[in-house]
This record gives sequence, C-alpha cells and structure tokens, in this order.
Amino acid sequence: MTQREAIFPADRHALYEEHGYSAAIRSGDLLFVSGQVGSRPDGSPEPDFERQVQLAFDNLAATLKAAGCTFADIVDVTTFHTDPENQFATIIAVKNRNFPAPPYPNWTAIGVNWLAGFDFEIKVIARIPAKA
Repeated sequence: MTQREAIFPADRHALYEEHGYSAAIRSGDLLFVSGQVGSRPDGSPEPDFERQVQLAFDNLAATLKAAGCTFADIVDVTTFHTDPENQFATIIAVKNRNFPAPPYPNWTAIGVNWLAGFDFEIKVIARIPAKA
C-alpha cells in the first residue's frame, strides 16, 4: 500500500492549522494539492482581486516546490470562482502568466457562492518528477 505523506510549504499560512488540513498529500508519484487561496500569512484574504488570484498561484507554487514540483508538473487544475462572469478576464490574465506555454494542464472552472471570505481558489494534481 502506498504511504501518504503530508506536504507543507516553508512559510505555511495559518489556515492549515486553523482548519486542520494538509497543503498537499504525496501518494506515490502523485501530488494532490488542497485548494490554495490568496491568503496573507495570517490566513486573511487579500482584498485586491487580481492580487488575491496571484497570491493563490504563489501559495500553490510554494506548495509544489515543497514537494519538488513546478507548474510544469501539473496535470489537472480545478478553480473555484465567486463571480465567474466578472472575474474571468482577470483570472485568465494571471493564469496565462503562470502557464505561459503549452502543453497546458486540464482545467475545470467552477462557479460557487462561498469560499470562506475568498473569491478564488485553485487546487491541482501534479506528477512528482523522478529523482535523478
């Protein structure tokens, strides 16, 4: 049976302890990353929407790095949006900065009505590269 290993970024934010979850779980050569939000170190939401989205990507990058991964290792993305119609252009702009070239990962975008004070969340599955 494959062992599960909890992964946390070096400067993990307060939400992990407050809500009792891991930033990611490594299982075999897969990394399942919990939804990352644009939280400040104290766990509070970044009020500027574009900055909140970029901060969610930054938090995702830190979690990926802790497992030896990068954005290039992501195979599946799910994003959650509180106002997709009005937020989509901003989200696409930030996404394109973080995924600048093909091959792009799978992506599912879901409109929701509540994200605990946040307006954007991103969760991914990545393949952990083999160590040389």
